[in-house]
Amino acid sequence: MPRLDTRELTTAVGQVLNRWPTAGLAVAAVRGGELVWSHHHGVADVASGTPVDEDTVFRVGSVTKTLTAVAVMQLWERGVIDLDAPVADYLRAFELVPGRADLRPPTVRHLLTHTAGVRAVRTAPDLLRPVLGWGAPPGRAPSPAEYYRGGLRFDVQPGTKWAYTNHGFTALGQLVEDVKGVPFASYLREHVLDPLGMDSSDVVRSDRVLAHLATGYELRRRGLHPVEDLEVVTAGGGALYSTARDLARYAAALLGGGANGNGRVLRPESLALMFQPHHQPDPRVPGVGLGFYPGTVGGHRTVGHDGIWKGFLADLLLAPDDGVGVVALGNTSSFDPRGAPVPAAEAVLRQLLGVSAAEIRTDVPQRPATWGDLCGRYSLGPGPLLDPQPRMVLGSAVEVLVRRGRLVVRGRRPVPAVRRGLRLHPDGEDPDLFRVDLTEIGPGVVPVAFSRGPDGRVTAMHTGLLGISYPRLPDLR
Repeated sequence: MPRLDTRELTTAVGQVLNRWPTAGLAVAAVRGGELVWSHHHGVADVASGTPVDEDTVFRVGSVTKTLTAVAVMQLWERGVIDLDAPVADYLRAFELVPGRADLRPPTVRHLLTHTAGVRAVRTAPDLLRPVLGWGAPPGRAPSPAEYYRGGLRFDVQPGTKWAYTNHGFTALGQLVEDVKGVPFASYLREHVLDPLGMDSSDVVRSDRVLAHLATGYELRRRGLHPVEDLEVVTAGGGALYSTARDLARYAAALLGGGANGNGRVLRPESLALMFQPHHQPDPRVPGVGLGFYPGTVGGHRTVGHDGIWKGFLADLLLAPDDGVGVVALGNTSSFDPRGAPVPAAEAVLRQLLGVSAAEIRTDVPQRPATWGDLCGRYSLGPGPLLDPQPRMVLGSAVEVLVRRGRLVVRGRRPVPAVRRGLRLHPDGEDPDLFRVDLTEIGPGVVPVAFSRGPDGRVTAMHTGLLGISYPRLPDLR
């Protein structure tokens, strides 16, 4: 393991901040079960000039899902639930309602992997509401039973399609509440947060978090502008408030087989199970774990999860085999993934691992003889309310084609940036494996694999970006 060079770590974060401006940023690095480095930049609140420090509380968005998954796995460890049993066996506050009579009941594992077919938005009107209907004014957030009055709908056969959903993890949080008979927030404090020493974290606006809560901002034409303050209604999917220090303690426990210096929350074998892919449509892409996303950085196995909320971004990135991890939290976001935390976390992890920045390979020959097989249209699949955000950006399908002598993938929307597309760079000896460079929006270099059926025809395009796959559409003749 390379020695810790704090100047190089600070320089790496500075380079990210030069590209991705943010009001404030907190970064923490963990190695060997200990917080070994932290960095604070900017302000938690512009009006007061309060600087970001180790006590600054950020909203961490979907990083919450990993803690919800830990709570679910605690019930599984104790034999209280079965991951492959229908969610309906345990959920009492509301129902999961099939959109068609032939749909099988989704299981707990389906919810943990975003493959239950649950919608990203409850109904079409949510598309017109702030933050897609996931937020409410402080003190006015409905309970899940009220929010899902009439049931939470799922639209496709469970296990057949990955579609990211906050609602699925809200159902898991409610499942914990229904099984244990205590509010989800109370359970999480007693069984996850407090045992790990995370005393400045909560999923509700309690005294643990209010005093040091950062203000969220977005960048507009005249600079930083505070965002509307909304509570997260989908609590199990994104309501956590936390500090970089607390999340570093959490990271230490995840790297330590479920325990840190304060206590234990899971057995090592349970965490190992969570980090494995449970939905992997193609072996050449990382797939989806139980609440976590597997990946690689410089050939080192990683797991993690990022988080987005209006005015905030977060990233938790771990290299479990190397015992190192990074947390990065920021308070500037326009409710999209572009911002400092994800590239900052990867830059610091690369320094800790002693690996260089990801690069597109330039030593692999192009294979235009195979491009004819790959060119065509690829659908986002059934269920427009399952994944409305990529559809709003790309359209209902993407297209692979040759443009100016290069193989590219592009969206169908008549927007110049979307229609220009992304170049598919060959990666190794496999003619159906490529990489795309997404550094302009934060995720970095991502694998793209084309799968073929028994007859040799291309059937789908799979990406290493979360669990997104695109089935091939019939050619238009």
